[in-house]
Amino acid sequence: MKQLIKKDKFFLIAGPCVIENEKDTIEIAEKIKKITDELKIQFIFKSSYKKANRTKLNSFTGIGDEKGLKILRKISKHLNIPVTSDVHSALEAKIASKYIDIIQIPAFLCRQTDILISAANTKKIINIKKGPFMSAESIKYIIEKVTCQNNENVMITERGNSFGYQDMIVDIRNIPIMKSFGKPVILDITHSMQKPNQNEGVSGGTPLFIETLGCAGIAANVDGIFLETHPNPKKALSDGNTMLKLNQLKKMLKKFVAIKKAIS
Repeated sequence: MKQLIKKDKFFLIAGPCVIENEKDTIEIAEKIKKITDELKIQFIFKSSYKKANRTKLNSFTGIGDEKGLKILRKISKHLNIPVTSDVHSALEAKIASKYIDIIQIPAFLCRQTDILISAANTKKIINIKKGPFMSAESIKYIIEKVTCQNNENVMITERGNSFGYQDMIVDIRNIPIMKSFGKPVILDITHSMQKPNQNEGVSGGTPLFIETLGCAGIAANVDGIFLETHPNPKKALSDGNTMLKLNQLKKMLKKFVAIKKAIS
């Protein structure tokens, strides 16, 4: 994990929200890799092999767990990059660890002790997404659940707090608070744009503020940026209302690199 943390640089966790098919997923990974190579940004590919937390019963959840995990492993080998995906149970953590490099704990499961312990015992890097119901200060107890299993490879991702029933807001003060616990802190700049619990059963969002939040996060000295991106978010099968359009990624990352250089 030490290679991810560099004083004058940030790393990027990015990819489409969910694996929709093999061809498009690989192509997205290749395009992001080309951009990050050019900008000298450490890149970790992320896409969910399963979406277990959907509002509506008929929402798309994935193409099959094993099929999705095999695609992630293929991307890792093909592009020589780390890959990550979220897990939803203690058993899933054990299974997924055979295919992915970083285990992501979803925000709504971040306090589930059995999942955290199972993930920790794989000895993989564990990226825990801070729940929208949690304070920055309380994250230290979540970190302890992993480190008490003799696994110091923990990262924390800020993705906003619930603001009423249908909005999210990021308190940028959470960044230095969480960094004080001695673990890498990542800012999720797309899920933080969600407007959950909409009447139609599909989360809304305000993607026009993705870049604004990212600039604030880099200025606040986050170690990494998390974002989801898609060539055509309007046609995406999950979280289309908050994903960044892929053709906007390079220009935005250039701005982040400039800000990071200015504060280093």
